[in-house]
Amino acid sequence: MPTDDLPETFHVTTDDQLRAVSNLTRHRIMAVLRFEPATITQIAERVGLAKGSSSYHVRLLERAGLVKVVRTRKVRGVTERYYAMAARAIVLPDPGEGGPDVLMRHAVADLEAAPVDGERHVRMAHLRLTDEQFAELGARLQALADEYRELSDPSLPDASLVFVLFHPSSRKQAEGDAK
Repeated sequence: MPTDDLPETFHVTTDDQLRAVSNLTRHRIMAVLRFEPATITQIAERVGLAKGSSSYHVRLLERAGLVKVVRTRKVRGVTERYYAMAARAIVLPDPGEGGPDVLMRHAVADLEAAPVDGERHVRMAHLRLTDEQFAELGARLQALADEYRELSDPSLPDASLVFVLFHPSSRKQAEGDAK
């Protein structure tokens, strides 16, 4: 079932929404729903949860407006619901100074849980850029991620792309914060 009619973005703005996406299990459920709708049973199988746990987490995501029922059908007298993401992309608020970056915590947890013998490309580069170069690189990375998201085929295995482009705190500021 295609999800072509979804809005492009959903902005997380409330504490309930932030709590919903802050949980790693719910993050993984949203990853299952990113390309195609699924039932509670399908979600439970893909995430490795009991159906009751899967149902609990999906209900919290639904209450927060992050997922929605996109189709129902009767199966042996029971109504089966298919859930999908509420939008193609979820936009999280800036964590603010010293705040936890939920997205990065989840990315690291997913990376650590990935098979160690699987192919992966991890790199960290320290750059010195002008403000213009910084903005250009950020735009190019975003465009590249968008381009490959459009090429994604739901029948293929998942691949995760995470990038962060930021100005780290100065050494003096970091040392002052540590005191």
